[in-house]
Amino acid sequence: MALSFLYLALVRILQLLSFSQRDNGELAIEVAILRHDVALLHRQVIRPALLPSDRALLAGLGRLLDRRGRCRFFVQPDTLVRWHRYLVRRKWTQPHRPGRPSIPAGTVAIILRLARENPTWEYRRIQGELARMGVALAPSSVWIILRRHDVDPSPMRSGPTWAEFLRSQATSILACDFFSVDTVLLKRIYVLFFIRLDTRRVHVTGVTAHPTGSWVVQQARILAIDQDDRIHPIKFPIRDRDTKFTPSFDEVFKAEGVSIIRTPIRAPRANAFAEQFVGTVRRECLDRMLIFGRRHPEQVLAEYIAHYNEHRPHRALEQPAPRKVGTSPVSIDDPGLARLRRTDKLGGLIHEYELAA
Repeated sequence: MALSFLYLALVRILQLLSFSQRDNGELAIEVAILRHDVALLHRQVIRPALLPSDRALLAGLGRLLDRRGRCRFFVQPDTLVRWHRYLVRRKWTQPHRPGRPSIPAGTVAIILRLARENPTWEYRRIQGELARMGVALAPSSVWIILRRHDVDPSPMRSGPTWAEFLRSQATSILACDFFSVDTVLLKRIYVLFFIRLDTRRVHVTGVTAHPTGSWVVQQARILAIDQDDRIHPIKFPIRDRDTKFTPSFDEVFKAEGVSIIRTPIRAPRANAFAEQFVGTVRRECLDRMLIFGRRHPEQVLAEYIAHYNEHRPHRALEQPAPRKVGTSPVSIDDPGLARLRRTDKLGGLIHEYELAA
């Protein structure tokens, strides 16, 4: 930078010496042309890009101009001050050492998780929970972290979201419905199933060609007896207004202290979870094979439901299978293709994959 400045200064001195030996009239014409060139450049360039040597030369030559000449000079006093501040920043390049040590990223992640999972906790409550775990942190630091990550104060995030509200309600709801299967001889067979909305676990209780009201009541009794989840009992079964669901069907659940919810007329979306399962079992299983007789779908659905409940990942459950809700697999960086093991279901129609130890 110093060499370029000296070279540029030498060039300008030689130009000044040549100007002193020229005629005043010719010099005035050249100055007028240069001023016009500068005016043209001002129309095209809003802010010219200057090198450090250009700034130093202009700052030095600006001192040689009188007051009237400085008014026409495109470098203004605030520009010179800004250049000086830039030089000061370039000189003092020592790293900034804050007096307070930074908070580890792991501690920040814990604070954000506590705030996300406990919307009623304010920053002092979060600081107290950290102190109980042995993490020493000032309440003001917790407040700063929450504000930096745009986490609202506890009164503004105390109410449950729609997702949290629906998830809490789903723990006590059981949906039921029928779907039909046509055999190769065009005989229609009906399947009755139940699905829990919280775990998405499916129970296929019966397959028949003649779904009468008494048969449906019997399947409901079988389901009530086989219920193995007594921690979260069913409180609100959902069914449509099919005539096969007789008052005796409702009495089976009412005997268990359960209230039946009937969907509106011609409103399949009111039983959306059951309708979604019907689409899944058709796409992945029934629409890809031919059904023979009544016993054939019993065997096929028994094997598919075992796959659905035990292995098939579910997006609404953060990818675990319905029977494995709450368990998290061990994270593996690079498993390798040699460890991959495949198990065929339904004659190779469905594949299950596991990593060998």
